[in-house]
Amino acid sequence: MTKVLISDKLSDDAVRVLEARGIEVTFDPSLGKDAEKLKAALPGHHGWAIRSASRATAQLIASSPDLKVIGRAGIGVDNIDIPAATAAGIAVMNTPFGNAITTAEHAIAMMFALARQIPQANESTHAGKWEKSRFMGRELYGKTLGLIGCGNIGSIVADRAQGLHMKVVAFDPYLTAERAVELGVEKLELQDLLARADFITLHTPLTDQTRNILDAGALSKTKKGVRIINCARGGLIDEAALLDALETGQVAGAALDVFETEPATDNPLFGRDDVVCTPHLGAATEEAQENVAVQIAEQIADYLLTGAVTNALNMASVSAEEAPKLKPYIALAEKLGSLCGQLTATGVTGIELSYAGQVTGLNTAPMTAAAVAAALAPALQGVNTVNAVSVAKDRGIQISETKTDKSPNFGATITVTIRTEKGERSITGATFGGEPRVTRIGEMRLEASFAAHMLYVVNDDKPGFIGKLGDLMGEAGVNIATFNLGRHSAGGEAVALIATDDAVGKDLLRQVRDLPNVKSAQALAF
Repeated sequence: MTKVLISDKLSDDAVRVLEARGIEVTFDPSLGKDAEKLKAALPGHHGWAIRSASRATAQLIASSPDLKVIGRAGIGVDNIDIPAATAAGIAVMNTPFGNAITTAEHAIAMMFALARQIPQANESTHAGKWEKSRFMGRELYGKTLGLIGCGNIGSIVADRAQGLHMKVVAFDPYLTAERAVELGVEKLELQDLLARADFITLHTPLTDQTRNILDAGALSKTKKGVRIINCARGGLIDEAALLDALETGQVAGAALDVFETEPATDNPLFGRDDVVCTPHLGAATEEAQENVAVQIAEQIADYLLTGAVTNALNMASVSAEEAPKLKPYIALAEKLGSLCGQLTATGVTGIELSYAGQVTGLNTAPMTAAAVAAALAPALQGVNTVNAVSVAKDRGIQISETKTDKSPNFGATITVTIRTEKGERSITGATFGGEPRVTRIGEMRLEASFAAHMLYVVNDDKPGFIGKLGDLMGEAGVNIATFNLGRHSAGGEAVALIATDDAVGKDLLRQVRDLPNVKSAQALAF
């Protein structure tokens, strides 16, 4: 009999959904706090439903030979070792949209609390004081709200703020001009948003690009007296820099639901009258918890009983018959999309997949989904091969496919083209012995395998570049595994796609960019 373990606090409706589908349920919320008990309980279960208390570690996954799917009731999957689950053939699912309204409402509530000093006034009044003149607040009417991130949650916040007659501006590299018009927000670059916003609220995932997006430098560029709200992810704000900005008055106040370290039982920001704090309550409403519980139960049941996949983070929607044929091409599309996405730093307006040769006779939808998900992954949390196309379309990003029966140089090729407000970038690849390779970047031909760590350099094709780069890498102790070159013409623009044994750090990357004739350089990870 199919069995599912629920090891965190979930709505009873989740149990009812699973049992109604004929699935046996073990419901023990206490297990999430005890890894040893979890290890003993997991064997024999085919599905595992969790929230944030349980940690799906590599050790627990390795000790669960019957497990086929892990379902996270909520967005964040920081507590799941996804690579370990993938290696074990376990699907990982979440519910990225079930608590969007609740989180957006909490951000609005925090903005009100910050503007009117409600928590402080409440505490003072309960203490028998009547300090009416102490709590001079600020109106939201007519103020400018800056959104850092304007996806699902950010767009809801924008709608609510407009109802308060606030002016809404947004910074989001993946927000198209058309979508901004539709939402009624003004799209800005980050530095322009910082200079104009009276209130700033963050609604972006925590990635390498967004970590400490509000650091000391960014905070120094804000309008003096700005108020900042973060109900998204800890780590988006440099807390030490925020403290300094509060001390100087550059920032008038902050409302924080998330912190760099959680549970946050001790923090230098605690105890300040200009800071409002809540313990990660963004999704903490009865409605949201019921929504995500029912959704994850339905997704787990569908996967275990029918093989249907919804909101999977580590697999595409592929039938058992198609899988062997599609596998190498899905891997190729994913790698090409990831490369294209990592090299794209401005607003995306469209993504096109061009298929040529033998691949056109296959189901290309999973390939397109894999490429789009990988292309958007650097900036968007929760995007996966199942929801990538719909997420892109919700943001006004046009997804298209073209097919041609003939492939001039190879039996089958895939080209990923990302269009932005400033131009477009195309990368073509093929499979060699089932392994994905890059065969063309724009109009430049080259042949390169993918590696976990890579370096992409654009330079003028001048003598001595390769030697200087090699010397620099050697001095830094970074070994070059492969070195692949392409160029338009002798002496013109050239590219180097270099595989390294170790990641290229920020200091080394800066030195590469400072080399003569180097136009740009970027570290890549696959």
